[in-house]
Amino acid sequence: MPAARDPDLLARAARLYFLEDRSQSDIASLLGTTRSNVSRMLRRARELGIVEIRILSPAQRDNELEQAIRHRFGLDAARVLAVGPDTDVTAGVGRLAATWLLGTLRDGQVVALSWGNSLHAMVRAVDGARQRGVEVVQLVGGLSALDTAVTGHDLVRELAERMGAQHRYLHAPALLGSAEAVQMMLREPPVADALAAAKAADIALVGIGTRGVGSSAALVDTLNLSTHERAQFEASGAVGDVCGRFYDLDGNEPTTAVGQRVLAVSLDDLRRIPIVAGVASGADKAPGILGALRGRVVDVLVCDETACRAVLRLDERSAA
Repeated sequence: MPAARDPDLLARAARLYFLEDRSQSDIASLLGTTRSNVSRMLRRARELGIVEIRILSPAQRDNELEQAIRHRFGLDAARVLAVGPDTDVTAGVGRLAATWLLGTLRDGQVVALSWGNSLHAMVRAVDGARQRGVEVVQLVGGLSALDTAVTGHDLVRELAERMGAQHRYLHAPALLGSAEAVQMMLREPPVADALAAAKAADIALVGIGTRGVGSSAALVDTLNLSTHERAQFEASGAVGDVCGRFYDLDGNEPTTAVGQRVLAVSLDDLRRIPIVAGVASGADKAPGILGALRGRVVDVLVCDETACRAVLRLDERSAA
């Protein structure tokens, strides 16, 4: 029989034990050795990295990645979806976000929402949970022009209905034709009051976008920027957005025509809200997530393991 430290033999013993569910006695007979030696071989296989044991919680969370991302960025909390071959990632992230929200939200509080598919999945996962005295408000105007994103109006209404809560609309579009139009809207008392309620929220949940991907790309396209404005935006270093507010990889907001024509709370407004949870899925969201984390725009992150790993890798590469 080959030496007990032979990697091929260790791998064979590990395969028999962990994949074929053979007993250590059976493996000892097959390999012509003793049961105690099989136990040592399995331990050695783990030490050499031939076997990696991964423990997933019943809620399909990857606890190790949660700890890693929390410690790396000083987050208050993290929820990372463990992904399998048949996992519906968006729905899974939505369930984790809904569980976090219902475990955090207290009666009498105000919760504010932005937009997006991940937040829509979260809202759909809130089922039969009634929160007395809760109010749901909008962080950003409606997005009826964007087919790729669920509008703030829809999410606010549906979440309020599912929780038996009150809700308040921001009766204004998210995108306007000029900076002057935005300023005119902000002078309207109903708009100003709705934004004031959003700024005073106890908890905010925001989708995180990456420039050029999905609703973030559609948002910029919808503005019909001039050639000069588009070139300025492309050169600004913007990598992602929250509430239509774009920022660079360090979370700094560049001055562009895009930011001047969005009707929403500002990044600084978000930073003043006690708890802001970012919800996103997919590796393509890594730049947007990393900018939000470095810029302290979010305090809590809910994502999937693919996105989380991509963020950690990007942070290491860009910091080098």
